[in-house]
Amino acid sequence: MELRFKTKKLKKQCEEPTEVQKKYGSKIGNKLTQRVSELSAANTLDDIAKIPAARLHKLEGSRKNEYVIDLVHPFRLVITPVLEGNADVDSLSSVRIVRIEEVTDYHGKQKRK
Repeated sequence: MELRFKTKKLKKQCEEPTEVQKKYGSKIGNKLTQRVSELSAANTLDDIAKIPAARLHKLEGSRKNEYVIDLVHPFRLVITPVLEGNADVDSLSSVRIVRIEEVTDYHGKQKRK
């Protein structure tokens, strides 16, 4: 799958293990590195949905176009499908490009409005 990133800084953090360890610590850093590798190796988003521990799920409300992948509770990797041609966001098998938006705990105080 093709990966795109919201910012250059986020791209560097996701692609360089030392940067991700510095920013998020070893537990979250290791899991983020694993998830980015899984996304990179996948053909479509449906492949990620088949990994039980990833717990890929679609968000609702103001984040209805975003999906999240579990990292270390309560942190999530937030992604947005990039649709090509006739691709349907609800058909995970048609999503071949994703944009990594952020690593966050969107519950509680950090919840976006």
